Amino acid sequence: MIDFYYYDKLASGYLTPMNVLWIMCDQLRFDYLGCSGHPHIRTPNIDRLAKEGVRFGQAYVQSTICGPSRMSAYTGRYVRSHGSTSNDAPLRIGEPTLGDHLREVGVDAVLIGKTHMIADTEGMARLGIDVDSLIGIRNSECGFSPYVRDDGIHSVVGDNEPEYFTYLRNHGYDAENPWEAWANSAEGENGDIVSGWFMRHAGKPARLPAHLTETAYITDRALDFMQEREGQSNWVAHVSYIKPHWPYIAAAPYHAMYGFDDVLPPVRDNAEQDHPNSIYRAFREERFSQAFSRDDVRNTVIPTYMGLISQIDDEIGRIVAYLKSTGQYETTMIIISSDHGDYLGDHWLGEKQLFHDPSVRIPLIIRDPRKEADATRGTVSNDLVELIDIAPTLLDFYAAEPKPHILEGRSLKPILEGFRPDDWRNYVISEYNYREDRAYWSQQDLPDHPTIRMIADARWKLMHFEDQPPMLFDRRTDPQELFDVAHLPEYANVIADLLDKLFFWARNPKSDVCTPPGPLKEFSEQMRVYDAVAEMGFPIGYWHEDELETELLKKKLYDKDQ
Repeated sequence: MIDFYYYDKLASGYLTPMNVLWIMCDQLRFDYLGCSGHPHIRTPNIDRLAKEGVRFGQAYVQSTICGPSRMSAYTGRYVRSHGSTSNDAPLRIGEPTLGDHLREVGVDAVLIGKTHMIADTEGMARLGIDVDSLIGIRNSECGFSPYVRDDGIHSVVGDNEPEYFTYLRNHGYDAENPWEAWANSAEGENGDIVSGWFMRHAGKPARLPAHLTETAYITDRALDFMQEREGQSNWVAHVSYIKPHWPYIAAAPYHAMYGFDDVLPPVRDNAEQDHPNSIYRAFREERFSQAFSRDDVRNTVIPTYMGLISQIDDEIGRIVAYLKSTGQYETTMIIISSDHGDYLGDHWLGEKQLFHDPSVRIPLIIRDPRKEADATRGTVSNDLVELIDIAPTLLDFYAAEPKPHILEGRSLKPILEGFRPDDWRNYVISEYNYREDRAYWSQQDLPDHPTIRMIADARWKLMHFEDQPPMLFDRRTDPQELFDVAHLPEYANVIADLLDKLFFWARNPKSDVCTPPGPLKEFSEQMRVYDAVAEMGFPIGYWHEDELETELLKKKLYDKDQ
């Protein structure tokens, strides 16, 4: 077992092991935090963590919907590599995960909340793996040891109903589906029950008190876990909230914390409605996009969305208070992230499928308590980072052997310590397969390749469609990404350059996950000096025995030098 130690000696004179709290919110935009510049939202606890750590201002997800984005986060790999291309696509059995890598160095990765993973039950059956065995459970939970799994959007009732149902019933809130009936419903004017799925009810308070909502429940379970593990080291707790993801309904007082005066104007331009790209147009015609293109919908929903964020901030405050009261705050790394954003009517869109910044760009804050990170506290890094960077960052902190043949992200530890690598990436990638969307199946001629890819560098963002012209934005002169310039001939070279980079990336996946680079490098060195294959007993291509003797002599001299 390898322990990672916080390098500063405490008063006792002993070195203290570090734990990690990785908090993920679902569908939280990068710009809906006080520390990222929103003028009205109140998120003092997250803002304080940003002042004590590094906020990454240019962080991007590798897909813009829950499942594929999270599978990338939990594997440290792009969607094209891990293969989970939609919310209903399983993460194939045997795909290496962060939990697998951490266990190799004695660190327990624990799940408290959402993963949106679909288990590869067919693959497990083919290999004879019992889904209820320890291996089966971990392969069903992205490699995490599940403390509690709660994905929200609960429709299951009966034998396999989630723990949250039992929790609500134990508190007197019974129903066939208490999640639906209590946590995500409100009371109408006549005392009738109205569903939070209908956005016109977003301003009404949920039927549950705030301390029994799923947000508070996940916090409670996180605190239970930390109390059970108090005094123990080498754990990474993934505390994964399901909000502010829809249904957009909040408990009191969060339902009324904000009003329509706090709603920022939509980022959109009438010229976007005349865009010739049929896929972008099809997404604008989706029901959720049509809804969020209306001011009355935005003015009703967005205050509730903001209230849900403030509730999460309060719950994070509870966790921080516990860590401070137990003396663990200075030995716990805290990471704040989300899995994607939410258009909320920007660019005439709802939901999150395409690649404008409100969807593909996320908040990422890391509070690293080590002294080595003191120089960067309260800073903003505008280096291009990806959600897949968290996995190699954690392996780096726990002194695990690097795995560049598997992990496609990069460790952020040097940036946290103020040493940006000279060879840091100069572009980011995101992918989305839209075969399950109405924007796909409503088209008269269904595209053969329903995958959209984005490549973005410090200035340009390109959305590549296999069956449509691309979309190109100059983020320097058009930071809100309102004007697509792909059709203008003066930008042909920019498009060609970005496509070259995108195609280079596509041609070079990390597929050789079973072969660490170390042995290959050593073998290549041996082949450079002498014929290692012949030394193994396979003298391929030799004409005369004396030639082989010469190679074996070279080997003896090489071994002597070593």
